Amino acid sequence: MKLLVSALEHSANVHLKYLMKELGADAEICGIFDSSLGESIVDLRSTAIMGFVDVFKKLPFFFRLKDQMVNLASNVDKVLLIDSSGFNLPLAKAIRKRYPDKEIIYYILPQAWAWKKKRIPVLEKTITKLASILPFEPSYYSSMAPIEYVGHPLLDEITVQKTDLIPTGTITFMPGSRPGEIKKLMNVYREVRSKIEGEAMLIIPPHFSAEKITQLYGDISAFTVTHDAHITLARSDFAFICSGTATLEASLIGTPFVLVYIAKKLDYLIGRALIKLQYAGLANLLLSHAYGTTLHPEFIQDAVTAENLYNSYIQMDKEKFFRDAAKLRSLLGHGSAKRVSEILKETPHD
Repeated sequence: MKLLVSALEHSANVHLKYLMKELGADAEICGIFDSSLGESIVDLRSTAIMGFVDVFKKLPFFFRLKDQMVNLASNVDKVLLIDSSGFNLPLAKAIRKRYPDKEIIYYILPQAWAWKKKRIPVLEKTITKLASILPFEPSYYSSMAPIEYVGHPLLDEITVQKTDLIPTGTITFMPGSRPGEIKKLMNVYREVRSKIEGEAMLIIPPHFSAEKITQLYGDISAFTVTHDAHITLARSDFAFICSGTATLEASLIGTPFVLVYIAKKLDYLIGRALIKLQYAGLANLLLSHAYGTTLHPEFIQDAVTAENLYNSYIQMDKEKFFRDAAKLRSLLGHGSAKRVSEILKETPHD
């Protein structure tokens, strides 16, 4: 089976690696993905964007990339799109127009339930199979939509879990992986760290060079640098985490934390106007939808202060967090790689 794959984000490629293990040696891929998986048509570093403004600057590049992918679709059995709706949904529509009978599987769907709900009928009409990783997501689609909750990929990937809240004396700081995020948060993190005794771990992406670390993070002498997020979180009493996938990872591991995020002002204003959500953290969205409760505090923009973060660290009901984190794991149920591999292997008439 030959697949055309579009996986632009780092997290999408982590999920893709687990999926490829399930698919086995019979699966051949082409398209856009991490170089560790084969020969991609583009260096993923060139596809990275930060915020709405950056999208417009790179539009011509992405138009050319989309045309390349549409051409490649002619010689594959199926198309697999993972996340990145800004690129993958227009790509799906272009492939469907050129090849009306081509099977298109979308894994990790556009969050159309959060904004642009008019996309839902487009997805239903364009995509052959919608593989949802959120239990509540299918309820936003019509009863005839080709959508299925397949499990959550993090439950394939996380192999550690806190079994108790016995103190270890370790606190973890995660300022994200994008330069803009890191620079904005490190000054606040340094101030918070100065208020807390014990060991402070700083999680830095393993591919960052020493020069890049110095440029982005500044003085990190008060921290112990690590690259293994899952093990570090499992050994930590508490964490301060930039909004993103890492917040759901900490939730599933069972490490109490607060979510923080400082966006570019223009990006924040645009996002607030477009996205009508009560919470930024996916764990909070999932639990509020299922049980009417939340898991962790959230501090956004001007609320990201050392005082707010430190007070949350002191005041959080960590036992309640631990109980609710167990509810979240039960809600998500299982990983997704096995079921998605089964969908990809199915014949059109299965």
